[in-house]
Amino acid sequence: MTKSLHTIAHSLFQPSRIIPDVSVSGIKLNSSQVEKGDLFIAIPGTKMDGHDFINEAIESGASAIISNGRDVGNLTVPQIKVANPRRAASIVAGEFYGHPTKDITVAGITGTNGKTTTASLLYSIFMEAGHKTAQLGTLGMIAEGFDQEATLTTPDAIALQKTFSELRDADFSHIVMEVSSHALDQYRVADVDFNVALFTNLTPEHLDYHATLESYYQAKARLFRMLPLDSTAIVNESDPNGLRMAEETNAPTLTFSRSNGTSIHFSDLDISISGIQGKILAGNVTYEIDSNLVGEFNAENILAAVSVGHALGIDKNAIEAGIINCPAIPGRMESFPLANGATAIVDYAHTPDAYEKVLGTLKEMSVDDSNIYVVFGAGGDRDASKRPEMARIAEVFATHCFVTPDNPRTEDPDQISKEVVSGFSGHEFSLFSNRGEGLKIALDRTTKNDTVVVLGKGREEYQDIMGEKEFYSDLKIIRQYQ
Repeated sequence: MTKSLHTIAHSLFQPSRIIPDVSVSGIKLNSSQVEKGDLFIAIPGTKMDGHDFINEAIESGASAIISNGRDVGNLTVPQIKVANPRRAASIVAGEFYGHPTKDITVAGITGTNGKTTTASLLYSIFMEAGHKTAQLGTLGMIAEGFDQEATLTTPDAIALQKTFSELRDADFSHIVMEVSSHALDQYRVADVDFNVALFTNLTPEHLDYHATLESYYQAKARLFRMLPLDSTAIVNESDPNGLRMAEETNAPTLTFSRSNGTSIHFSDLDISISGIQGKILAGNVTYEIDSNLVGEFNAENILAAVSVGHALGIDKNAIEAGIINCPAIPGRMESFPLANGATAIVDYAHTPDAYEKVLGTLKEMSVDDSNIYVVFGAGGDRDASKRPEMARIAEVFATHCFVTPDNPRTEDPDQISKEVVSGFSGHEFSLFSNRGEGLKIALDRTTKNDTVVVLGKGREEYQDIMGEKEFYSDLKIIRQYQ
């Protein structure tokens, strides 16, 4: 595909601005990936600045440059100077790929917890309704005919628009996507046409990036401010920020709630070790719910998914079938029976709120006098304030905790663990510098009816250490005990 620079960049300026009419065959944010004819967009990052690599991009064949106006000397190709290169990247990507989401129904899900499970439930609903559907998020891209590759929760604007273009060309009609706060803050989804935006909840997370909870909230709120009048906003009224989020948009709003009878809610609910059963009332429609998922937090995720399906007019039978037929979500309360009669639970939980929900649910379902062993750690280069809080919560529910590394990244794993254990008030914990060793000792300690809860990594198959991803799998170790 080749388009003129004038065609894809015209909306960056007033109509009177003259834009050089050069051909653009692709758009790149990474100079090492530039090929002949590409437009290179120089974006200032936290560690590197794309402006330092402009000459490298030109040497590789870039036909034009978009920059923030920083003086980089005289260039041999056209340079467009803008105030915000990230925003410009989204605009030109949308133009280059022909705004593919205008032709697809897109449901965006944002919030701290529950995005992946809700997205998986909604994907199942759309598929039951006969819609050719793609799911994008933490699990990668799930779409028939496409490779599933886990990357960022929300890819950059260029990769995202390219993916949407490919899905459109393959006749996909619906997309369910997780929308991260980073993506919203960095304009990655600024030119995505959302038909529905869903807010799940907000608890402290990513404060290493956003600095304050209010800034984190404001990033999430961007999704709702950008909604057109013909879309729908759906918010969780049970969350303290839900109704506030509803005020951020001019689009029509639906609310769901665990208990409020004026919103979409469960009129009848039974949560047990075997799953979730009940009835959801949405106006004059009653949805019969039967799910293998467990826990009150998953009942809330089901409410969210049903609310989106209801808002989009999905057939009642398809919504009910989508819930009951949704398979186990990888790394989300996945249960693995062990040979000795114990159980291992793998969950991606990595926030204090998620810890409380997961461990509280498992404690309620545990057999009297059985043990709960919790294996966890905290990620490096992330919000450090949550580390002791995670330990405090784990201690409430656990017989014993096993503190291990969990993607230390560029930090010292021993220092991270030291900050984690500062949250314990007692001594029922053990420290390990090797996660696999800690997990094996926890599994070795189990007897019949005990539970080992392995938190943080889900189904990841690596440890991120000093910029290198070394193979590691919690699941591979657990399989040895089955």
